[in-house]
Amino acid sequence: MNMLKMSASVVILALVAAGCSTSPPTPVKPADMPQAYAAPIAAGSEKEITTEWWKGFSSPELAALVDESRSTNLDIAAAAARVMQAQAQTGVAASALFPSVNLSGNAQRSGSKHGFNAGTFNSFSLSAGASYELDFWGAVRDNLRAAHNNALAAIYARDLVELTTEADVANTYMAVLALRERIAIAQQNIAAAKRILAITEAKVTNGVLSNLELSQQRAQVAAQEAQIPALQQLQRQQLYALAILLGHTPEAFDVKGTSLEGIAIQPVQAGIPSTLLTRRPDIAQAEATLVAAHANLDAARAAFLPSIGLTGNGGYSSATLANLINPSNLAWSIGASVLQSIFDGGRLTSERDIAKGREAELVATYRSTVLNALSDVETQLGAVTALAEQERLTTEEVKNAAEAFRISELQYREGIVDLLTVLQSQQTLFNSQDTLIQIKLARLQAGVGLYRALGGGWSVAADKDIPTRNDFVPVPDLTDLPIGNPF
Repeated sequence: MNMLKMSASVVILALVAAGCSTSPPTPVKPADMPQAYAAPIAAGSEKEITTEWWKGFSSPELAALVDESRSTNLDIAAAAARVMQAQAQTGVAASALFPSVNLSGNAQRSGSKHGFNAGTFNSFSLSAGASYELDFWGAVRDNLRAAHNNALAAIYARDLVELTTEADVANTYMAVLALRERIAIAQQNIAAAKRILAITEAKVTNGVLSNLELSQQRAQVAAQEAQIPALQQLQRQQLYALAILLGHTPEAFDVKGTSLEGIAIQPVQAGIPSTLLTRRPDIAQAEATLVAAHANLDAARAAFLPSIGLTGNGGYSSATLANLINPSNLAWSIGASVLQSIFDGGRLTSERDIAKGREAELVATYRSTVLNALSDVETQLGAVTALAEQERLTTEEVKNAAEAFRISELQYREGIVDLLTVLQSQQTLFNSQDTLIQIKLARLQAGVGLYRALGGGWSVAADKDIPTRNDFVPVPDLTDLPIGNPF
């Protein structure tokens, strides 16, 4: 008898333990992260990133555009709607913790012309019923925990969309200005080419040069003018993209800026890699999704155990409405039920295996998200320093190329050098000026990319907009309980 009691106790304890929520896996811990970044860090990188990082770029127009996008961007609006849906799902999951109560009323009139029961009869009834399934194994709480973390994941996904939109607006705005500056440089180059063409025409008229040099210079002017339409089309495309980011139609949208002059991005403090775990919304989203999947796995395991239900019904029934609410007409019933699946063709096992596979997938997804985040920061750190040095050297190249072109143009007027020398020096100047603008743009966009890669000042602790359903439905913390899961 004692052996039987001991065996029964072991089985009961195992079943209770199986129903308890288990701790989700931890794919990456702060201790697993690198101690420091390998990419070079720009000097003076002591500035902390704020949540309104774009306001430090010394461009009021850019700041205003980013601020506007936060309330008008359609992707952000769609992400906010998904948050609303996910939060509503927590309410659906929480409702299973409460009994279901219903009230019904019935009025009926019937009649017969045959037999002993001939006549007309009335019947009235009013009844209430309640049913409640005990969450003895914690499956409902597991489902609520899954819904709660899915809502958190939706919030973090919205924050990621906001951060991405802010960076896209900044990058697209600066791309528009860079293209306008490239167009201005191309037009200056055309003006210089036309000055040389005028000199060439004068020399041909005076018999100093032949029509060969004149045709060469005319071809040069035409080739340079042909570059303008392509740059203008690119500028329009970027402007249209910026309009869409702001939720505007592209036709009447425009910005006032004409060049990148004055836009400055200060170096920021990168910190240590482990801080990315709490400062990037995509990592937080991956973690919340993993926790939700683990809660679903716990719920799938609890589905193997018996379900216990309570029911209660009571009401009145009478042939006359006036006497309906009368103690003599009251009828009631209460009951309890236990349901245990004996054979389901492997459905529960398959559902548990699906949940296991989903969790394993999300473990890999979480690790991949962390690795990609580290790579993102390393890439942007390296790009910021490399492009800053490239910009410094190209600026020196432009300075010397401008001086070389100035001298060659003077010497061409005086007949010291030929047209080919002037054309080569002009082409060198134009190419270096155009390249410098593109390098400036790339450096500024790398700075934006670094702000984004480091989370844009976002943190899990700072995100106050979390589901509040658990304020009304407390969910016990069972993660510290010893678990002995027989499944």
